[in-house]
Amino acid sequence: MVDTSSGQVLAQSVEMVSKDLSLWGLFLHADIFVQLIILVLLGASFWCWSIIFSKITQINKLQKLSKQFESVFWGGHSLDDLYQQVRYKAHDPLARMFVAVMQEWGEHARHPEKNDMAAKQSFLDRIDRVLSSRMALEMEDLEKHTGFLATVGSSAPFVGLLGTVWGIMHSFQAIAASKNTSLAVVAPGIAEALFATALGLVAAIPAVMAYNKISAELNRYATSMETFSHELHTLVSRKLFGG
Repeated sequence: MVDTSSGQVLAQSVEMVSKDLSLWGLFLHADIFVQLIILVLLGASFWCWSIIFSKITQINKLQKLSKQFESVFWGGHSLDDLYQQVRYKAHDPLARMFVAVMQEWGEHARHPEKNDMAAKQSFLDRIDRVLSSRMALEMEDLEKHTGFLATVGSSAPFVGLLGTVWGIMHSFQAIAASKNTSLAVVAPGIAEALFATALGLVAAIPAVMAYNKISAELNRYATSMETFSHELHTLVSRKLFGG
């Protein structure tokens, strides 16, 4: 049995919406639950775009700084001289990795009495751990908030679909209450329902595309960090053993 009082309210709501099928009108006359879903999707979309612009800017900046540092690193300077230049202005992950390694080198150099083969091997093992932990910290910082893009990309369409289902249910209730199946009665409720689905896709599509792009860039940067780590380890090893 249909609740006639509720149906009359819904029918009146449909009549009001039919006069204004703009996006703003659809939002104003939507059910409170659908309005909540719309606001959640708009908020998620806004936050996604903030993350996208922030990460793209951050990655581009780091790539530029890393290229500059590598140019200086391979420019013929000694490791000690380069360390003095960048120790207080290491603005990119590669420079910070280098500074961390050179700090360990400084600690090792303070104890010349511990310079046998076992001590040298222990020092190289420590360098490996320093580089690994430094890389992990840098990647953790770079990947911060990117998981939100993946979450929105996978869940936003379903959240929008929930609003669509809810809106269509109310449309059918209005049809039953008014006993009128004309397009003028059906269209506003369907439009309101599809509005939620559209917003879900608007939030999800850029989030998925940006997540894939940012992940690919981060993977490439992680590879460059790993390559630099191996090269730095080799240079320190040569310096340690006098090669």
